[in-house]
Amino acid sequence: MVTDTWFGQALTIGVDIGGSKVSAGVVTPQGRVLAHVRTETPHRSKSPGVVEETVVGVVDELRAAHPVRAVGVGAAGFVDEYRATVLFAPHLSWRGEPLRDALSARLGLPVVVENDANAAAWAEARVGSGRDSDDVVVVNLGTGIGGAIVLGGRLHRGRYGLAGEFGHMRVVPGGHLCECGNRGCWEQYVSGHALAREARSLVAAGSPVTRALSEAVGGDPSLVTGVLVGELAAKGDRACMELTEDAGQWLGLGLADLAAAFDPEVFIVGGGVSETGDLLLGPARTAFERGLTGRGHRPAARIVPAALGNEAGIVGAADLAREGLPRWCQGRGQPRLGRG
Repeated sequence: MVTDTWFGQALTIGVDIGGSKVSAGVVTPQGRVLAHVRTETPHRSKSPGVVEETVVGVVDELRAAHPVRAVGVGAAGFVDEYRATVLFAPHLSWRGEPLRDALSARLGLPVVVENDANAAAWAEARVGSGRDSDDVVVVNLGTGIGGAIVLGGRLHRGRYGLAGEFGHMRVVPGGHLCECGNRGCWEQYVSGHALAREARSLVAAGSPVTRALSEAVGGDPSLVTGVLVGELAAKGDRACMELTEDAGQWLGLGLADLAAAFDPEVFIVGGGVSETGDLLLGPARTAFERGLTGRGHRPAARIVPAALGNEAGIVGAADLAREGLPRWCQGRGQPRLGRG
């Protein structure tokens, strides 16, 4: 007989599919990554089957040395309420892609597909910066913005599985065109893409304040990335620090709106852009305090950096796959955080 103890101790694989990479790892129930692989995401112009092939490859490589029982996939896109189909992925070529069934058939293992930000949030809520709170909102700043909500110790997905797409809240009517098809989305002002766009425009204009940035890319604006801007900001480059501070202000304003909607105890900010630390979070906290509805007359959520770094999506996807094992065998409900 397969017992709850067996479920709880199972090793699982978490796969994190982003706009530029596929990362995967074998994860213990305590959130420790035993083995890890990473490869580049195939270009979006290629078929969804190419990404599927990449995922199968990294899973097969990992399970060759570890007895895994299930696979969780965090996908950068809209995932349906059944955690089976990627409805839309702005940074990949998926449109109504039945990813769960395709992968399960090829791997011969139970598979759960989750939005990548949801997976990362689940990890942070269980074993990361939110482990002492039941009400957490996570904002991941990468190529775009991923968001997720844990309320009352439960991952809140919404009726159709699409809750938490904060990056596509429109904050500037008629603003920058977003890959989702709308204009003025939040992620066009707070993301690696946004940092790179603003920095490229300065380099292209020959602005004297971007001397260090221009030298770093040999004068070619197309080589500027959000990561590079963050690195130079951390080294004290004034222009890159100002760009990061501007992004922090946009971040804080958006978080104030999210506080009005969800009233969490803590906001966790993760993703590559957040690695600039207080250069980003300092201005964010200031803008948040100024923009918070009822400021001065209500408790304010804390804004803290994520604890798990690049492993959050892997750990969360793997844990959600483990939590799903009893459901596959015994018809149980969705996971809930344990508190002691």
